[in-house]
Amino acid sequence: MDNGEELAREAADLFVWFGQQAIRNGGHFRVALSGGSTPKALYAALRGTTFSTQLDWTGVEFYFSDERCVPPDHPESNFRLANEGLFQPLRIGLDRVFRMPGEVGVPDQGASQYEALIRERFAAPPPSWPAFDLILLGMGEDAHTASLFPRTPALEESKRLVVANVAPQGVKARLTLTARGINQARAVVFMVGGKSKAKAVQAVLNDRGKDHSVDDRQFPARLIRPVAGRLIWLLDRAAASELTVAKQGIVSHEE
Repeated sequence: MDNGEELAREAADLFVWFGQQAIRNGGHFRVALSGGSTPKALYAALRGTTFSTQLDWTGVEFYFSDERCVPPDHPESNFRLANEGLFQPLRIGLDRVFRMPGEVGVPDQGASQYEALIRERFAAPPPSWPAFDLILLGMGEDAHTASLFPRTPALEESKRLVVANVAPQGVKARLTLTARGINQARAVVFMVGGKSKAKAVQAVLNDRGKDHSVDDRQFPARLIRPVAGRLIWLLDRAAASELTVAKQGIVSHEE
């Protein structure tokens, strides 16, 4: 894929395909959206005429992989981005949108509330784990994904589905799905674009699972390895430019 527009179209095509399969098999499609700037182009593609008519949106339930600890109408809110870019244009009822309560004063309480909500919706009390049909993720220049930042306490969590974490910059207080929670998904799709991400892509994908000298805690996206689901990386050519020659040709990479 040569640019962000092609990347968004490919992601939208996968979104619709996974949604159609999930609704056909189970009657609903449960997806967790990502934060950051990358989803803007995806939302634009999904609400466009090509894709908006291909999915029964009444069967889709929307969740979030992470959120900044801000009110839902704050400019930095991941929910606000999705609401303005996707939910409102497609007239998706907020009864099918389950946002992270970023405005809760104590982040850990917000994390516990969101985990309880998900477990109730999925009928998955501990020690079982809920499995999203699809989790969409982006990746930062430091190889963080969701709000799983390098060498932060959230990376060590193995029992909880949602935790509070601290970002190194910007809105520091965050809520995030844990790596173990993400890894229960039936499908995880990374969307990564831009030359600034190329070094991080290289650190995560080159010799993945073979180079034991690389500390996964330094590159959190390496921790995303679905237990039984599919892992798909969608990269534009700039983001893939530091990969080995063999992998540069696979800008849509599945593991």
